[in-house]
Amino acid sequence: MAAATGQQRRAVLAAAMRRAVAAAEQVRGTTSPNPPVGCVVLDAAGATAAVGATAPPGGPHAEIVALRGAGERARGGSAVVTLEPCGQQGRTPPCTEALLAAGIVEVHHAVADPHPDGAGGAARLRAAGLTVEEGLLAEQVRRGPLRAWLHHVRTGRPHVTWKLAATLDGRVGAADGSSRWISSAASRAEVHLLRGAVDAIVAGTGTVLVDDPQLTARQPGGEPAAHQPLRVVVGSRPVPATARVLDSAAPTIRLTGGDPVAVLTELHERDVVDVLLEGGPTLAGAFVAAGCVDRVLAYIAPALLGAGPAALDDAGIETMGGILRLCVEEVSMSGPDIRICAIPATAPTSEA
Repeated sequence: MAAATGQQRRAVLAAAMRRAVAAAEQVRGTTSPNPPVGCVVLDAAGATAAVGATAPPGGPHAEIVALRGAGERARGGSAVVTLEPCGQQGRTPPCTEALLAAGIVEVHHAVADPHPDGAGGAARLRAAGLTVEEGLLAEQVRRGPLRAWLHHVRTGRPHVTWKLAATLDGRVGAADGSSRWISSAASRAEVHLLRGAVDAIVAGTGTVLVDDPQLTARQPGGEPAAHQPLRVVVGSRPVPATARVLDSAAPTIRLTGGDPVAVLTELHERDVVDVLLEGGPTLAGAFVAAGCVDRVLAYIAPALLGAGPAALDDAGIETMGGILRLCVEEVSMSGPDIRICAIPATAPTSEA
C-alpha cells in the first residue's frame, strides 16, 4: 500500500476492518470464553489475501486462521484485526509471534485487549519494528461483536440483553394470557439470528409454563441453526417433562433460585459470556432491580391491547426519582415493528 494516497489507504483499511467485523459476527456465540475476533490480511499491494475468525476454544485465533489462508502473500503486508493481537502463551501460541514470522509489517486493530492474559501484543510488535495503529472503527467493534466479551472482562459477569416484544401501550400479552404473536414475522426472524449468536438464553418457569417455548435458534426456513445456545430455566416451580425447553434440540439447565446475581455467577462458571434474557415481566423485573440488565432490545408493534401484563413487573423502582433512564443506541424498523436498542444511562457508552 506504499503507493496509495493517505485517503486511499484509509479507505482500504476501513473496508478491511468492516470485513473483519463481519467475520467476527459470524462466529459470535461459538468462541466463549474467548472473544469473537475477525482478521483480514492484506498483501503488500493492499489486496485482500485472506479473512479469518476465531475458532472454538482450543482452536486457532483469528490472526492464525487468516495467516494460514494468506500464505506467502502475507509477507510485507498488513493485518487488520478487531482486537489487539495476543502477546502471551495461552491454549494456543501468541499471535504476535505468528504475525512476525509471517512477515507482516503493519497491524491495525480496533480495540486494545483489556485482559491481563492477552494484553501487551501491540507493544511487542512495535518493539520488533512493526507499524501498529489502534482505533480503526473502534466504536463499531465495541458495540458489535466484542460488546459482551469486553463487558465480561470489565465486570467479571456475563453481559445481559433483555429482549422484549410489546404493543405501543406496553403490553406483552392479552388479558386472557395469550401472547402470540405480538411482534411481526420479520422481528421473530431477527430474534432467531440473535439467539444463534449468544451463549445462553434465560427464561423463567412462568414463561415456560404459559408459553411452552422451545428457546432454540432456527434458520429462516425453520431448520435448526448451526449454533444452539444453552437454555436456562430459572425458578422453583415444577416444569413438566414434556416441556419443549427440555427436549434434545439444545442443552438445558435448571436453576431453582431466582436471584439474578446467583444465576449469572453460575453461568460465568460455565464460561457463558453473552446472555439473552427472554423471561417474562417478573424475571425481567428482578434482573432490572439487581442492576443486571446491560442492554434492552425492544420490538414495539404498532398495536394496542389496553389490558394484559405489562413488559416489566416490580423492578424496585417506587418513585420518579428512582427511574432508570436509558440511552438509545439505535432505532430501526423490523418489518412493521420499531426496533429500539438502548443501554442504561449509567453504563459506559463504550467498553474500552
